[in-house]
Formats: sequence, structure tokens, C-alpha cells
Amino acid sequence: MPQTFDLLLKNGTVATPGGMVAADIGVRAGRIAAIGALGSASAAEAIDCAGLHVLPGVIDTQVHFREPGLEYKEDLSTGTAAAAMGGVVAVFEMPNTKPSTTTADDLADKVRRAEGRAWTDHAFFLGAAAENVEHLAEWERLPGCAGIKVFMGSSTGSLLVSDDATLARVLAQGTRRVAVHCEDEERLSERKALAEQAGHPRAHHVWRDAETALRATQRLIRLAEAARRRVHVLHVTTAEEMDFLAGHKDLATVETTPQHLTLAAPECYERLGTYAQMNPPIREAHHRAALWRAVADGVVDVLGSDHAPHTREEKDKPYPQSPSGMTGVQTLVPLMLDHVNAGKLSLERLIDLTSAGPARIYGIAGKGRIALGYDGDFTLVDMAAERTITNRGIVSRCGWTPFDGRKVKGWPLATIIRGRVVMREDQLLGDASGRPVRFQETY
Repeated sequence: MPQTFDLLLKNGTVATPGGMVAADIGVRAGRIAAIGALGSASAAEAIDCAGLHVLPGVIDTQVHFREPGLEYKEDLSTGTAAAAMGGVVAVFEMPNTKPSTTTADDLADKVRRAEGRAWTDHAFFLGAAAENVEHLAEWERLPGCAGIKVFMGSSTGSLLVSDDATLARVLAQGTRRVAVHCEDEERLSERKALAEQAGHPRAHHVWRDAETALRATQRLIRLAEAARRRVHVLHVTTAEEMDFLAGHKDLATVETTPQHLTLAAPECYERLGTYAQMNPPIREAHHRAALWRAVADGVVDVLGSDHAPHTREEKDKPYPQSPSGMTGVQTLVPLMLDHVNAGKLSLERLIDLTSAGPARIYGIAGKGRIALGYDGDFTLVDMAAERTITNRGIVSRCGWTPFDGRKVKGWPLATIIRGRVVMREDQLLGDASGRPVRFQETY
């Protein structure tokens, strides 16, 4: 008797754990039910994937949306719509939003407000602070919690754990991997006059220099080793940090971003001004080359977009009053596919950085690979499609990207989440029905 499915993907090149294979995929009740030659099968919906690669759904584990949904700012609806348009099936939101996420009530409110508004699956980080340390072990296991986030250096928002004593207390509470923004606050304060005197974002990577990042990363690892706590070092930008972290992979996983792999100082600041401003900053080309070496050597575990969609009005403020951050969730996939086509990394390595890697680091349940029983999450890409990234194509409310006008080869053509086609051919489909991501370490 022929098999029946809710969704059937036919004739694609499928990225399985065993390699790229020509296969069909059947999805039933939101999960992968069959992989192979399914020529006699029927389905409520079928997609011919001839000429396309079927990848495990891309997971972006670092975004910053801006709640509540003011008319001119990002919110869960527009942010996750941008993610879906870019081939992303799930996002993890950072806590330095408005309002911030620092209590169990904040987390529950975020989960509640995402229902019926989020286009993708989602989870939320809780921000660590001196005031909530005693609760972190309990709260990190709540439904919808991606884990604990620490800001060692001030960025956009008010969350800050700058001293070793408080950071040690945070690391002593709980067991899940802690995500950390590593910049040394004392050095940032000492050097801020460099930015103020320059009055131009070309000074951004001078103010927040490589030593600022390395000093914080070394402090973090020393304290993590003492606490025997797993940590995840976010958006690593320097050659020195990559060299150091390569010797501490027993406890530390490593993220970098497409922006830091693509842009370089000083050219980006001269061309883009404050629109190239983010924390940690875009650095010189030799640091970018070191990031690519770390990708090739396996030091980097995951890519995150660090999507932070400030408005043009905000970004046009004089430096350094201008906020740091740029859009990225919608351009992560096309930028990285272009790098694959340019020979910078293999498609298999990209899958590890954007699907398997996030699942492995955070213990995501049921996502990150195309295998029987896993969620029916897929990013369908055309590796030969040549497109141009434009501001007008950005779904985020801010309506801009630092990559406006950049030609790329490789494009996401469909986003499928738990067997539902959410985006196809640059169009959102159906309703926003994202759900909280499930984790193996939570209840």
C-alpha cells in the first residue's frame, strides 16, 4: 500500500548525516517519517526539489528583536518574518531588549507574546545580573529558555556583569551552557575617549580593540574552568581569541558572524559609517583571515547573525552616540552560500555551523539534522541562483542592510518548519505559527 504524508519533498539533493544523497522526504505530523525513493507515495502537499539542495533547517542562535512592537521598531512578528524570509527556521533572542528578559515572568511574557505572532520557532535567553544570580539555576530550565546570557562589557542595553566575583557566582548557578559577550568593561571605560575624540566610527575598532576582547575571554575561561561550567563565547572577532580558545575547547564553544567573515576595517567604516558599527566591532582584514582559519580548523562551532535592527534615525546619530548593531537574520544564509560558492567553506561545513552546531551546543531537541523522527525543518536552497541583496528586500522594520547592492550566488527558496511551508519564492505563506524550541535539559 502506498505511503501517505502531509508533505513530500521530491527529487532533491538531501543533506543527510551520511552525506549528500538524491532522495525524497516524507513528513507526517510535523516530523520526518521517511527518507529515500518515495515515488509511489502521496501527500497533501508535494514540492519538486529538482535542482535544489534540501538542508536541515537553519537555526540562528543570536538575534536581538525590539519589543514592544513600536511602529518604527522590530518586534517578534517582523523579526521572525525576516528570519523565515532568509531560510531560518528558529531563532534565539537575546535579553537586552525593551523590556529586558531577566526574570521568570519576563520569559513567560515573551513566550506568551510570541504565540500567534512568531513565524519561526523561538527561544529566549535570560540575562544574568547581580540581582538574579540565586534564581538562575531554576530559571534556566523553564520552557522556552535558551539559557543564560552574560554581558561582560557594556553594549546596547543596561545588562552588565563586569566583575569577576559576580561572574563567578553566575557560573556557579546551574548546569546549562552560558552564552557570553566578552569585552572587558574596565578597558572600554578607559579607552572611550578615543571614540569621543574621533567622532567617527572608523575609531570603533580602535576603542574596542583586540586586547579588550582577549582580556575578557581569558577572564571568562579562567572562571569557567574553576566552576567547571560550559560556556559559549559569542561573536569572536580576533585572531588572538581564536588562538587562545583553540586550547580550551573542552569547556568553550565558539561563535562568529557572517558580518565579521565578510566585512573589514577600515574600508567598511569609510563606506558605511555608523551602519558598520556593531559590538564587538568589525576589525582589520588580518583578523577576518584568522576567523576563516578558525572556521577551517574547526575552532568555530556556530554562526549567529547578531541581528540588531536599529532604525535609520538611530543609526544616523553622531558617533559614538549612535547605537551598535546591524541587521543580519535575513542575509545569513545568502551571504554564507555565496562564500560556499567562492570556495571559502564547504556546504557540509556550513550545515554544521548553522544546523548541527546549534543543536549540539544548546542541546536542542529534534532539530539540526535530516533524520527519521526529527522535526520536519528544511531550508531549500538554489546554489546556482544569482541575486542581489537590497534594502527594499529587507523585511525587518528598519528596512536596511549593510550588504545593500551586494551580488551573491546561492539563495534560500523555501523555509519549512515542522512540515509547514512558511516561505517560498520570497513570499511568506499561511499564518505565524512558530512554537517554543524544546531542549534536552529543560522541563
